[in-house]
Amino acid sequence: MIAAVATLRTKPGTQAEFEAAFNELAAAVRANEPGNKLYQLTRSRTEEGVYKVLEIYADQAAVEAHRAAAHFKELGAKLGPFMAGRAEVESLDVV
Repeated sequence: MIAAVATLRTKPGTQAEFEAAFNELAAAVRANEPGNKLYQLTRSRTEEGVYKVLEIYADQAAVEAHRAAAHFKELGAKLGPFMAGRAEVESLDVV
């Protein structure tokens, strides 16, 4: 299995809107991507406006399907207005 941790930084005062948009994306991922095993938004307790997305996929094909999914592209674009920069993504192997 393959994991990823994406760090997302939001603009001040946009957290509620960001979380709502992300929850819509997460629901679509869970409903439409059988190779996705976990897609969970978490919020930092120490850094205001910083989130981490915890992701686990069955294999590389599932990762590629996620990246290519229409719902990921469409709903992911809704996060743009709330973001303070690009996502930082770390790829990991599940042990």
